[in-house]
Amino acid sequence: MAYRPTFPSFDRRAPGSPIVMAALAAAILLAAAPRPLHARTQAPATAAAAAKTGYADVDGARIHYQVYGDLASGRTPLLVLHGAFMSGDAMGPLIAPLAATRPVIAIDARGHGRTGDAPGGLSYDRMANDADGVLAALKVEKADVLGYSMGAATALRLAMLHPGRIGKQVIISGAYRLDGMPPELIKNIASLTPEIFAGSPIESGYKKTSPTPDAFPTLVNEIKALDAADFAWPEDEIRAIKGKTMVIAGDNDGTTLEHTIALFKLRGGYDLPTILQGFMTEAPKARLAILPATSHIGIMAEAPGIAAMVTPFLDDKAPPPPPF
Repeated sequence: MAYRPTFPSFDRRAPGSPIVMAALAAAILLAAAPRPLHARTQAPATAAAAAKTGYADVDGARIHYQVYGDLASGRTPLLVLHGAFMSGDAMGPLIAPLAATRPVIAIDARGHGRTGDAPGGLSYDRMANDADGVLAALKVEKADVLGYSMGAATALRLAMLHPGRIGKQVIISGAYRLDGMPPELIKNIASLTPEIFAGSPIESGYKKTSPTPDAFPTLVNEIKALDAADFAWPEDEIRAIKGKTMVIAGDNDGTTLEHTIALFKLRGGYDLPTILQGFMTEAPKARLAILPATSHIGIMAEAPGIAAMVTPFLDDKAPPPPPF
């Protein structure tokens, strides 16, 4: 399935991609209230205000961060990692409801947002180490993590490389292998050029916030390289990740359903004793949510519903008993 940009300034002959459209959707979502999942009359959360912003020097980059709430509250902070071409600001629809119950830290990945261009290019290992460096700079000994798309893969890698720092993980539309995405999608990403973005909210937003406004073509090429590099993290290492995991995807997402379910099972989901018993008496090790009629972009429009599912997971609440 080919995705095409819908903004008039785009070259409509050029193939698009979900990661492009995810950033476009983020720009729209910042100006429009997201729709609650299965509760369309629910009022959207108001925007949260960052209590603190700053930079952490990590491996040659100054990683921008925003802190919502009080890190000294005694509640486990939640680290939020955005997708490609996005920024911490674009995760606002998810941050607002989640910051109502816990401190939230949002960062701009290297190359993105207020962090801007940095030496070394993009890799999941490097971005995971950047995130760990921000937590260390903020003196956060342990945090839960939520990542979307590129940020979801980074969140997995962060939990693998820094197990002492990371507790629970929320993986939204993320893969642990390159072939977790359809080959057609990988081909589409490889066809991206900076010119496709000319005049788009992605390009203008980058130039407005980035300390390196002329480096947008570099970011495009770095993201192409990231999604061209074959990777497959060993399943034994996925199983060994500490902390519980929630996997969330759309039923028409950029990751295949087979891959999403495989990740859920690797993290301890589909527990046979629970299946045989027929009900749960305690919080499970892994949770899975497949959102109906939801694409890679559309999943960001379901922020209130996602937050409503993620909050009890982060609070380690057991599912309610049956009413009979």
